Amino acid sequence: MNVDSQILYRVQKEDLPKLRELLTESFAGDPLYHSLIPDAATRNRLLPELFECDLWEFFKTCEIFADSRDLNGILVVSDESEPYNPFQFYLTELRAQLKTDEHLIREDMSMKTFWNFLLGRDYLNSRWTDQLHQENRLHIIYLAVRPAMQHHGISGLLIGEAIRYAEEHRMMISLETHNEKNVSLYQHFGFKIYGIVEKPHFHLKQYCMIKEI
Repeated sequence: MNVDSQILYRVQKEDLPKLRELLTESFAGDPLYHSLIPDAATRNRLLPELFECDLWEFFKTCEIFADSRDLNGILVVSDESEPYNPFQFYLTELRAQLKTDEHLIREDMSMKTFWNFLLGRDYLNSRWTDQLHQENRLHIIYLAVRPAMQHHGISGLLIGEAIRYAEEHRMMISLETHNEKNVSLYQHFGFKIYGIVEKPHFHLKQYCMIKEI
């Protein structure tokens, strides 16, 4: 992949512990994880493990940037216009999924959490983007800022760089959020709601948003 930035720090594999900590802090109160992992103790154990699985996959398939070497904010993007090896991609995805399932079962032997993730799988993927029929697209997988560093312009810096790259390459941008409070932030940057995913068994909405070319 060729996504680049002259402003942001390109995250390295040795940054993984800090990244895991950043994501765990940033999403500790997110409606998605409160819905899928309602038990607080289980959630506290699981989140770092789940994010480590995600990051292992992202280092192979995506681009990861931070505001600086301090890693107070993270941006994970996928350039959907880039050619890729389908076999390698799905093998990487399968490995990450198997590792995730292992954590879900080990940390909750009742299987309730595993079952929640199975029922809520459409909240955990970006398959809604198939409806866009637009491969010249940048997908924002994660945009997260450490809680103590919010309201310091870091979100604007990260999303601004994503927008700059997309505009430079005439690309649509897509993303999803499960936190209604984030919707107005993205709308401020020119995104609009494309659709809302809601599933039985959960009081949870996934806001699917796009910024058109």
